Amino acid sequence: MNNAREIVTSYRGRPLRIMEVCGTHTHEIFKLGIRNLLPENVKLVSGPGCPVCVTGAGFIDEALLLALEHQAVICTFGDLVRVPGSEKSLAQARALGADIRIVYSPLDALALAEKEPDKQIVFLSVGFETTVPGSCLAVRKAAEKNLENFSILGANKTMPQAYHALKNSADAFLFPGHVSVISGTEIYENLCRQGVSGVVCGFTADEILTALAEIISAFSENRTPFFKNCYPRVVRPEGNPAARKLTQEVMDSCDAEWRGLGVIPGSGLCLRPEYALWDARKKFDLPAIPGRSNPACRCGTVLRGDCTPADCPLFGKLCTPEHPVGACMVSGEGACSAFYQYGGEF
Repeated sequence: MNNAREIVTSYRGRPLRIMEVCGTHTHEIFKLGIRNLLPENVKLVSGPGCPVCVTGAGFIDEALLLALEHQAVICTFGDLVRVPGSEKSLAQARALGADIRIVYSPLDALALAEKEPDKQIVFLSVGFETTVPGSCLAVRKAAEKNLENFSILGANKTMPQAYHALKNSADAFLFPGHVSVISGTEIYENLCRQGVSGVVCGFTADEILTALAEIISAFSENRTPFFKNCYPRVVRPEGNPAARKLTQEVMDSCDAEWRGLGVIPGSGLCLRPEYALWDARKKFDLPAIPGRSNPACRCGTVLRGDCTPADCPLFGKLCTPEHPVGACMVSGEGACSAFYQYGGEF
């Protein structure tokens, strides 16, 4: 769409709310200055596309229990270390002597389990369709090697059901490019038949403007509901069949709790019964921990698109990247960190 910028900047139709689901989109749109190009009647709202952000305090509490009471070695990606639990973060637990290690993939945690057989190694598996196959591969390899000192604590989620939960939050979605590489486009075609509009979006300035122009043009021409893949150089209709097959072989769908959205039926992934030995909840017989977030934090309403980070009374005051109160300020994909880093509301 060669005139994408003109289509976006010249739109004078009815007000539109467009939700960028992916946290990387939120940051790139800020960084590229695209919000400054939007007319007043086009509003971008951030959605629950950051896996760290939608992970509840109860999950952090479970990890803390494993680390502090069961003396397990907790392996995690870096962002999760500073996310607050009900009382403390993993970083604070590490200061108390807990063994918390940052890894770059679940296979790193698996290698650690082989290297240190006298220790229980637990990988915190948090992510959407993009990263789940890596956890599945690690579990399958652990099973093949009968490596009983490795397990995962899962908070994996899938996006399709979340779109239904957010159906009335936006006129259209910028569907996440990374997730779509794995899932393909069939889920969006099904959503379109059910009245949900959106486009798969890339991450360059041209790709984002093209996606926004496609949405604006569809509404201007009354072509709704609609779907278009605006990231065809990477996203194929079939997605990544091998990755999806691996996930289906190792995990089943389950209900999952999303920060701000509550429990969404069928939106989670948990290990199949034959892999129970590598499920940390079952291995350590963990109790159900509901978790308690800071009641002043509005991270949940930000993730629903009901407010902006600037609307939160803690934003930029008590809650900063150096001293985060909520997960959305911690994560490198979080909406609050994007608003803080790039200048707040526009």
